[in-house]
Amino acid sequence: MHSEEGGKPDAAVVRDALGVGVAVGLSGFAFGVTSAGSGLTLLQTCALSLLVFTGASQFALVGALAAGGNPLTAAAGAFFLGVRNAFYGLRLSQLLALPRAVRPFAAQWVIDETTAVALSQPTRRSVRIGFTVTGLSLYVLWNLTTLLGAVGAEAIGDTDAWGLDAAGPAVFLALLAPMLKTTTERAVAGLAVLLGLGLLPVLPAGVPVLVAALAAPAVLYVAGRRSPKTVNDAPGGNR
Repeated sequence: MHSEEGGKPDAAVVRDALGVGVAVGLSGFAFGVTSAGSGLTLLQTCALSLLVFTGASQFALVGALAAGGNPLTAAAGAFFLGVRNAFYGLRLSQLLALPRAVRPFAAQWVIDETTAVALSQPTRRSVRIGFTVTGLSLYVLWNLTTLLGAVGAEAIGDTDAWGLDAAGPAVFLALLAPMLKTTTERAVAGLAVLLGLGLLPVLPAGVPVLVAALAAPAVLYVAGRRSPKTVNDAPGGNR
């Protein structure tokens, strides 16, 4: 295997991509357990992973349904969490430069992990390899472990009695924590948690997730107000 000039060896890109795909793909088991414990059938659970394939949205949907939320509200919360993938797609479309006929299929794999691997590559060849290997390995493993988790949950019965209802949120937090590298990111996450948990007792299930989305613009607004003025805003600066 070779690489473009200035790029990483293909084998190194494949190794890194497989590492991400396998590590995250195994967490589909937690989704399968959580979904089955929320009352969804095996077919519904597997269909979510096959067709939606974005973990945060899937967990948000089944979590809201488990709490007795309105299906439309639950779906709205899942939708807004998934909107970020559309913005990933805008950037990846430029880097991947795939043939038009392939793009609808590639869009299914535009998620956090494939985007992170692709954006870390120095050349178009390595971007395509990283995206494809991450997407393929993650999609296969996520769906396989979703099936295993759902079947296992049905076999053991009451998932609440085993504490397996906490598996989904625990996995999601484990995936999220390493991504919070700046003060602003930690502030957004902290405020979102406060809003989500604080409003649980007073708002219908699924709605707190929507309100928690306001944490990002709120923190960015405050950060912008506190940032130093630019030279153009200072007295005597250019106008």
